[in-house]
Amino acid sequence: FIYVTHDQEEALSMSDTVVVMDKGKIQQIGTPEDIYNEPVNAFVADFIGESNIVDAIMLDDYLVTFGGVKFKCLDKGFDKNEFVEAVVRPEDIIIKEPGANASLTGKVTSVTFKGVHFEILVDVGGFIWMIQTIRDDIKVGDVIGMHIEPDAIHIMKRSEYSGEFGDYSSFSDEMDHISDASYNWEEENEEE
Repeated sequence: FIYVTHDQEEALSMSDTVVVMDKGKIQQIGTPEDIYNEPVNAFVADFIGESNIVDAIMLDDYLVTFGGVKFKCLDKGFDKNEFVEAVVRPEDIIIKEPGANASLTGKVTSVTFKGVHFEILVDVGGFIWMIQTIRDDIKVGDVIGMHIEPDAIHIMKRSEYSGEFGDYSSFSDEMDHISDASYNWEEENEEE
């Protein structure tokens, strides 16, 4: 049977095959694992779970660069020096001491307890990365290292969705606006 939902967790947990659509157009068809781990474009990557999506250059098969750093990856078949996008899921980033086998270094701008994990936003050269971790010792203002294994990086060709998703700068601004909201209880009760 066909089940239509906008709930990503529901789609992944209930389906043998997932079809991701945008504006009536099919973006990707695949198993829940394929959709999550091998998204075809930034829309799918962002729609099915949180994603760090960065502009990158595919230097060669199995070698990509982003954030000024070269990374080994599992992807091949791209042109040399092709401008692409790299996807790294927040749960796949390993927090390290800066310089201790850490590929990227950044400053923690936000730490939010989510029940099962902490959601950490890290500014790396102006690009805001999201990390999901069970570590409870990371604080706002800390400078941390980030290590990314080759199997945690997924390379996508650029698409019409490129540049729209993956940088959590706007996410952190949205959270700031939510915390600015206030409710005036006294005004509410004066009207009664």
